[in-house]
Amino acid sequence: MTEDHPPAPTSTDARRGFRLSTTSYAILGLLTLRAWTPYELAKQMERSLHFYWPRAESKLYEEPKKLVALGLASVERQTVGRRPRSVYTITAAGRQALAEWVRQTGNLEPAFEFEPMVRVNFSEHGTPADLLDLLRAIRAHLDAWEAYGDARAREYLATGGPFPHRLAVVALVSQFVYDSRRMVREWAAWAERHVATWESFDQVDPTVLVDEVFRARLANRAEAGEAATDDG
Repeated sequence: MTEDHPPAPTSTDARRGFRLSTTSYAILGLLTLRAWTPYELAKQMERSLHFYWPRAESKLYEEPKKLVALGLASVERQTVGRRPRSVYTITAAGRQALAEWVRQTGNLEPAFEFEPMVRVNFSEHGTPADLLDLLRAIRAHLDAWEAYGDARAREYLATGGPFPHRLAVVALVSQFVYDSRRMVREWAAWAERHVATWESFDQVDPTVLVDEVFRARLANRAEAGEAATDDG
């Protein structure tokens, strides 16, 4: 039996007062695929969105309840053996809310949450050897992740994954995940080559990196601008 819930807000402006988050809309998106328990939603988030929208599992258990309170989802209490469980389903109002949200551009600034970079940023409080160990660990981790990415690619080729009708969209997102992780791995290898030559932070000559990073960036930007002018 589906629980009663209050009427859904009728417009995006009305819903603003309810403070739906990006995670709220991500859960709505998953609910368009099938009905889920909170545990299943958390596992699907880990499978599909974790690599670009990581969220604490405890938070994911609260979102469906919020959506029910807003009339954007409904919940059915079931019993499996002796164990009760809640199964969430999107409502028509929830589909409308999601459709309105995906048409917006929203915040376009990439938010890249990467804890090791915070450590790199303050690495002078350790030693170059410590930093080198960190860079090598980053690279090793991403090398190992390649096996996972390959397995997922084989799964999609063989079966289309759990939702084959979405495979084109999944491929777009997967390319972003592959490219972003490849970028981090390449950055770690580049940084490792430089840090391997450092004996102490106090004695590092920044000239090489200043030329390679800042001066080269501005030169490349100027060259790209000139090329665009020529093409125009």
